[in-house]
Amino acid sequence: MKKYISLLFVSVVIFACKETKKQNSDPIVNSEEIKKPDVKLFTLDGGHIMVNNLELFSQDTTYHGQTKEFANAFYIISHPKGNLMWDAGLPEMLVDLSEPFTDASGAFTVSRKDSVGNQLKSIGMSIKDIKYIALSHSHFDHTGHANVFKNSTWLVQEVEYDSITSPTSQKKNTDNYNAIKELTNIKKINGDFDVFGDGSVVIKSMPGHTPGHQVLYLDLIEHGPLLLTGDLYHMYENREHRRVPIFNFDTKQTLKSMDEFEAFAKAKNAKIYLQHQKEDFNKLPKAPKYLN
Repeated sequence: MKKYISLLFVSVVIFACKETKKQNSDPIVNSEEIKKPDVKLFTLDGGHIMVNNLELFSQDTTYHGQTKEFANAFYIISHPKGNLMWDAGLPEMLVDLSEPFTDASGAFTVSRKDSVGNQLKSIGMSIKDIKYIALSHSHFDHTGHANVFKNSTWLVQEVEYDSITSPTSQKKNTDNYNAIKELTNIKKINGDFDVFGDGSVVIKSMPGHTPGHQVLYLDLIEHGPLLLTGDLYHMYENREHRRVPIFNFDTKQTLKSMDEFEAFAKAKNAKIYLQHQKEDFNKLPKAPKYLN
């Protein structure tokens, strides 16, 4: 009987040791599985905007008589599974103009110094290297060189696609439609979309500025989590005071998106970068950091 008990005890100890070894090895496997991908962000120059009538960017007279200089960036997100272009700057036809162009209303004076092709070369890429293109929305200062990427997959909110390609939009907003009409490889999305399936590059639906306006969340190894705002906010003041431009598609929807954006940013402890704010453009990484 004693011999049987001893054998049973030894068996239990051996089994327990095996289980302990298995449990101790599990965290190592899991840590490898959840290792963050090496995602890089490149901030490129999509042109320059002089806002001659800043009052358009608030639904009161706060900015009456004021002007402001806007940056106009576009971005390349380099992921092990492919490259994403976020926004597309001002029209490339501006590169060939000797003087800045002012629209018929006089509200905006715009210019652009360089093409997307040349700027991609500066980060060791070419047009064919862009797997996806996503636009925060379909206004002229965000769609400029979009058609160049007709072989890339356009990630677009279905409601935004339906709006910009509708017969009415094609007639009334012809330039906006023409800027994206050659993008025929289309993936329509509804709501948030995890581009590469690992949480490092996530398109967040934030409608209001346009029907399918969206922002971009990135989780970078070097810089940590950050958010690119599209045109949810144009200026620091508009974020601070929740001011909505008079030309937004839906004011209530915009304010709701602001609430959701701020809650998400807080939950992720993400740094926020306003795409038209010059100071934020200057803060973000440019090509030389990754090429040297």
